[in-house]
Amino acid sequence: MSPQEGMKYANERGLDLIEIVPNANPPVCKLMNLGKYKYELTKKEKLQRKHQQVVVLKEIRFHPNTDVHDYEFKARHARAFIEAGNKVKATVIFKGREITYKEQGEELLKKLAESLSDIAKVEQPPKMEGKWMSMILSADKSSKKKTTNKIKDQEK
Repeated sequence: MSPQEGMKYANERGLDLIEIVPNANPPVCKLMNLGKYKYELTKKEKLQRKHQQVVVLKEIRFHPNTDVHDYEFKARHARAFIEAGNKVKATVIFKGREITYKEQGEELLKKLAESLSDIAKVEQPPKMEGKWMSMILSADKSSKKKTTNKIKDQEK
């Protein structure tokens, strides 16, 4: 039908004539309530944003000569961050002549990755960035399933 007939037909029913495929021959149009359609779209977008999970990157800093207690304290914080669903960036900062002890920094980061291996995986291995050596750890999805299965088995 012609555009004028389509507009008349839509007005009689209290709807809008919306062009869906303008490049087709003849163009394809649809009768619908435009206000209601836009409202439903915004509602869907809000719902998608609501269910979107935001991952935060938390940073923990070490020095190559970090003592045992300090290391354990920071490792506990890293564990808490990962269990909360955040990623952890572990950084070893080399000051002055400490840069000659790169091996100690790398050992420290590997030790951290090993101690958190039950709940986390290494997303980015240790890498030098100027005077900083950093590594990124993220939650291991498979370990969560294992721990929930163990808990369920214990409850039975």
